[in-house]
Amino acid sequence: MLITHDTRCALEAVVDLVNSAPAEGRAETLASVAELEDFVRTHDLSDTGVLDTSDLQALHGVRARFAEVFAAPDSATAVKIINELVATAGTTPRLTDHDGYDWHVHYFAPGASLADHLAADCGMALAFFVVADERERLRRCEAPDCGRAFVDLSRNRSRRYCDSRTCGNRLHVAAYRARRREATVNEGAPH
Repeated sequence: MLITHDTRCALEAVVDLVNSAPAEGRAETLASVAELEDFVRTHDLSDTGVLDTSDLQALHGVRARFAEVFAAPDSATAVKIINELVATAGTTPRLTDHDGYDWHVHYFAPGASLADHLAADCGMALAFFVVADERERLRRCEAPDCGRAFVDLSRNRSRRYCDSRTCGNRLHVAAYRARRREATVNEGAPH
């Protein structure tokens, strides 16, 4: 599957948006307008205008819908949610070449709110995965204490953790230690 630069950027934004929600052991990371502005800067989102608390509340609603896409039990459910997000955003596909970027497509209407901007662009990025029959790449981390969203872009669709250096490594070390304990117990057992 060919993933364009702007689709990859939209995927990164939607994953970070979904993962900003409070969860077991994780605090809300989009709790203020200042944090929202940081999110916009981090993801280099254009045409956002001046943000306020109404933008923050609207984005929380869009975030909840995107979380439903990652949790969807099947493609039909994911498609229904994506279609609702994109339709509500009032998508208006247009070519643009702003801020030093070559021609690319924006799906949000000029002057759209940040929530509509992300619903349109991120919704379309997720739609491309459904169309390519790659929805299973939209995953949640398998580490028992994590559950963060991620997009598995590995060639063989084998990624299981949001970050192999943290979640993956932690589970591998725990499994190794459990095997060592078992081996030590078995060595001390009478034969």
